[in-house]
Amino acid sequence: MQHAVVSSWAGESLLRAETLESLRDLNHRFLDLAGARPAGWSASDNGALPPDLAGRVAQLSQEQRAAAASCPYALFNLRFQDGVYWRLRLQNPDRWRVADGPPADADTGNFVQLALFYAWHVAATATLAPQLLLGMNNDTVAAFRRITFSSLPGLVASEAVNLTARWSHCGAYWSALTGAASRADGAELRRVQLYGLQLAAAARLS
Repeated sequence: MQHAVVSSWAGESLLRAETLESLRDLNHRFLDLAGARPAGWSASDNGALPPDLAGRVAQLSQEQRAAAASCPYALFNLRFQDGVYWRLRLQNPDRWRVADGPPADADTGNFVQLALFYAWHVAATATLAPQLLLGMNNDTVAAFRRITFSSLPGLVASEAVNLTARWSHCGAYWSALTGAASRADGAELRRVQLYGLQLAAAARLS
């Protein structure tokens, strides 16, 4: 069953090459942010990655980060799996103001804005892709589909605090990804990508 879900999601995501290209660019930007903050994340007390793994990202060259970023799913997360949170959050987005969340630095804010634009676009134009690409559940997808594009900029200030690595507590995944990228091991990178698809499928089926 899990293999079937992985195959169907992977097949759909390949239908739109520009969607994956934009995602890889976002992944690369996220790795750059994580690499610039190996000790923690300025907008979050929890940090985007555990310090040991963030340190590994910091050691990767731009070419190695690009290789690591070439996954058919997001390496970042904005609580997309939490449908209850996003349903309540987006019922009246105009109620949330800058003061409602901790301040984010400019680079983090710019990234979160791009990530939210991407999430809105994927939720509005795809069926299974939001679950695979971003880890959204059905309630999150529905919540994003109900808002307009003009509502997105107002979400940035409060949502920067929720920016983390996807599967941030799965050290085995991140160790394998950074290790394969540092060795320029294409075969191992493909195996890590499949591992990520399996993690996404497992989350979807749980």
